[in-house]
Amino acid sequence: MSDTRLDDNMAARLLSTAVENLRRDYPTHWSHVITGDADLVPQRVLHPIFAGSFDWHSCVHQTWLAVRVLRSRPEVEGAAEARRVLDSLITPEHAETEAAYFDGPGGGFWERPYGWAWLLVLDAELRTWGSPWAVALRPLSVVLRDRYLAKVAGARLPNRSGTHGNTAFATGLVLDAARAVGDEELAAACVEAALRWHREDVGYGGFEPDAADFLSPALTEADLMRRVLPADAFTAWFEAFLPNLEEARWKVLREPVPVDDPGDAYGSHLVGLALSRAWQWRSIAAALPAAHRYADLARTAADAHREAGLAYVFGHGYYAEHWLGTFAAYLHLGAFHD
Repeated sequence: MSDTRLDDNMAARLLSTAVENLRRDYPTHWSHVITGDADLVPQRVLHPIFAGSFDWHSCVHQTWLAVRVLRSRPEVEGAAEARRVLDSLITPEHAETEAAYFDGPGGGFWERPYGWAWLLVLDAELRTWGSPWAVALRPLSVVLRDRYLAKVAGARLPNRSGTHGNTAFATGLVLDAARAVGDEELAAACVEAALRWHREDVGYGGFEPDAADFLSPALTEADLMRRVLPADAFTAWFEAFLPNLEEARWKVLREPVPVDDPGDAYGSHLVGLALSRAWQWRSIAAALPAAHRYADLARTAADAHREAGLAYVFGHGYYAEHWLGTFAAYLHLGAFHD
């Protein structure tokens, strides 16, 4: 799913922004459940690796962004400084502190599933690269791998939202990560969950998007199912799931949604929606037969969403820039390959 049109200038800008985000402690979205004044401690105390970038999950995937750019463009401008920052953050001691939180009572639900999924993507990126940061991160990645396995194996119902709770998005990321590192148990649990949740879904009838969506519930579900079904079975499933995709009803899926305020904390989500739709439409097109009646539609939609989303990645303030670069990098570079 990589896109080699990411030039060195954009790669350097993405890396620079990510490093600034990792270092920046405030403003922060402090969202822990507390039981008393003693719990009111700075985010960096509980989460010494992932305290920057406004919230924990964004810091995790901005760390992945920095690693991904370093892996794909090792000589990019700013690479040496990025390595120094990552060396200072990803240490065994810091990972043990992070792991202790997630091994405790609050860690069973906090940042689930979105943050957990990106942590496992980061872990797989580091391991497939052979980075020593993978060893340092291991105390935390083991805890969240086991927590994700237990949760996905027992989850009867999915979350179909267009934001962080979406289980198809998280499970697609975790499935890719598990396959990349050869974790057959976790991969099988993800496949079983996807089929349990979505195999019988037909005639999708949702109304999209909501004002704060950064994911399309429909396309995110389809993007998961193309990972778990054989090609012919996926084609049949997709035709039944969206049988009238060419009709005016689904113009809202085929065409980018206007972004009225890209600098707003939630307005920026519609930029992310364009970027995630771009890679999902592209992946769906690749999974369909080349001459399928939806294939050209999907490719056209992917191109339109890509151009719409990339127009807003930079220059719209911290509420946009603390996270959007990740989606731009994932669109361009994919994950887990040199």
